Amino acid sequence: MVKKSPLAPVRFPKIPAISGVSIASISCGLKYKGRKDLFVASFDKGTKVAGVFTKSKTASAPVDWCKRQVGRRGARALIVNAGNANAFTGLAGEKAVRRTVEWLAKVLNVPRSQVFVASTGVIGEILPDDKITRSLVGLKKLLSPYGWADAATAIMTTDTFPKGAWRSVRIGDADVIIGGIAKGSGMIAPDMATMLSFVFTDAAIPTDVLQTVTARAVDKSFNAISVDGDTSTSDTVLVFATGAAKHPKISKPNDTKLRAFRIALEEVMTDLAQQIVRDGEGASKFVTINVSGASSARAAKKVGFAIANSPLVKTAIAGEDANWGRIVMAVGKSGERVDRDKLAISIGGTTVAERGTVVDDYQEAPVAKHMKGQEIDVSVDLNIGKGAATVWTCDLTHGYVSINADYRS
Repeated sequence: MVKKSPLAPVRFPKIPAISGVSIASISCGLKYKGRKDLFVASFDKGTKVAGVFTKSKTASAPVDWCKRQVGRRGARALIVNAGNANAFTGLAGEKAVRRTVEWLAKVLNVPRSQVFVASTGVIGEILPDDKITRSLVGLKKLLSPYGWADAATAIMTTDTFPKGAWRSVRIGDADVIIGGIAKGSGMIAPDMATMLSFVFTDAAIPTDVLQTVTARAVDKSFNAISVDGDTSTSDTVLVFATGAAKHPKISKPNDTKLRAFRIALEEVMTDLAQQIVRDGEGASKFVTINVSGASSARAAKKVGFAIANSPLVKTAIAGEDANWGRIVMAVGKSGERVDRDKLAISIGGTTVAERGTVVDDYQEAPVAKHMKGQEIDVSVDLNIGKGAATVWTCDLTHGYVSINADYRS
């Protein structure tokens, strides 16, 4: 049995029913025995969808399908399998997607162009989609507004715990629910990774507005995390808005009536993104990196990721070594504008360096004590501008090597 990450939340959240969404989790036996590995969602007519996908040049067949469909005619269904990524599978992979879509469309009596697909698991293995389609028999009887924990579990691969989050907000006088699930543990880097997330809301939001607010929220959440610096073939974020809530009409992304929704959507995605980091393969420490004083927000994020993706920094954190010189190294290699003699660094709230050198009377004890905890905070001030960004990562332990060495077995 896989040991749960020491950074895992105490429990899965009680995500409420979301009007216009019905879900079911099924076992189809692609790879895992004794657990559900297929998740299906059905949406009421009129549901809008927005998506953000991997930038990998070897994207999976499901990603290609969803990119073609998103933003066109809305969404009526979603199907997600674990155990096989259906990536780097050529024409066979495309045909598997089409057959899966056609079967689900027939079962639910919805247009095939409004069926969305995602897959996660081993790359390069042909997807035996007949196992998926056979499991869809009797699906309608299983659909329910509840069962979010089962759904989050069904899409797991090397994850050690299911990931979910939700918020309730008001648009005008109407209560609106935003709930989501995610999977991810390794191959996690900017522009997402072997990471899937599906967010659902009963808000009534036009497709173009939904796409804009989704992309903005992804940039500050899923595109601000890294476990190992590797970007995968399958990463997908889809947001579905059923329109069941009766609130004032929304016509543009910056509509003041949508402010609370935008904040809540970002909170849900950030919660899910941070859970992915907390479930990083072999992770024992959750690391927050705050970069300020950069020439731009983009530059600040790039510096943050230079630190987050450095094996030397990550292994020092794993070893609880207060070696802040590795942070200096990572900042210097970022490629962004940096003035060595203005740089300031603090760890756990203790300033260790400023104006380009170690602080006077630096005492390592409080930093060393901080490094022994599970929550590590690193702050870097470049002192050359107003750009700022926060990224999240985890340490790099031998557990990461063990998990990935045995992944296909």
